[in-house]
Amino acid sequence: MERTQYIKEQVLRHYNYIKDKYDVLYLALQGSQNYGLDVYDKDYKSDVDTKAIILPSFEDIVYNRQPVSKTIVLDNDEHIDVKDIRVMFENFKKQNVNFLEILFTEFYILNEEYSEYIYNLRTSAEQIARLNINQALRCMAGMSKEKLKALKHPYPATTNKIEKYGYDPKQLHHILRMNDFIKKYGIEQRNFKDCLIPNNKDYLVQIKKGILNEQEATELAENTDIDTYNIKEKLVTEQDIINKEAIDTLNKIKYGILKQKFKKELLEDM
Repeated sequence: MERTQYIKEQVLRHYNYIKDKYDVLYLALQGSQNYGLDVYDKDYKSDVDTKAIILPSFEDIVYNRQPVSKTIVLDNDEHIDVKDIRVMFENFKKQNVNFLEILFTEFYILNEEYSEYIYNLRTSAEQIARLNINQALRCMAGMSKEKLKALKHPYPATTNKIEKYGYDPKQLHHILRMNDFIKKYGIEQRNFKDCLIPNNKDYLVQIKKGILNEQEATELAENTDIDTYNIKEKLVTEQDIINKEAIDTLNKIKYGILKQKFKKELLEDM
């Protein structure tokens, strides 16, 4: 099956899986396909993972119920990260790359009732992605450090890889990707969407397949993580500069969506 069609079908499968469980506002692709690093061959097949923004009910708000924030693992081991709009929008403000990327992907499904708000959200994505540049840089360096710690840690899902290679090649490729990302975002100041696609895609795909031995991988991971940290340290300013316009945009979109939803619910109950 052709790549684009395959991704669309998997994203739709995710949507169909949760649409009757939650009021889905927006479900979007996350992960390797957004970076051009997905692989589908006999040696490696990339999962299709998504993030979903869901809406609380008026009753949820009145009774102060905990906002939904959970990960659903499907039978094929693909993941759907499901988050209440209040949680997801706070994550956008925290500038985590893995959350911001869903505002840029070409693979998504939206609730047509709120299409105008989703359009505004996506057209404001570049502004939101630079809401707090210091925080974004810290997140990139922090993600690199997390992947370095996970490089040889025998998590249940990665034990086989560590036994085979002595490390998890996927973690190494993430470390290299973050280094490429922070250089484009912080030094070259390129658009976030451009930053998502690394310059050395073919090399990173080979890294993900485990072309390096354990010693080579360990040295490369450690040196690259140090470089990413040093770039962050050089670029971070003494005080965080907050883009208040981006904050206002997120708040207005959230307010508009929830106002529309609750108004409809209350009218239906009359």
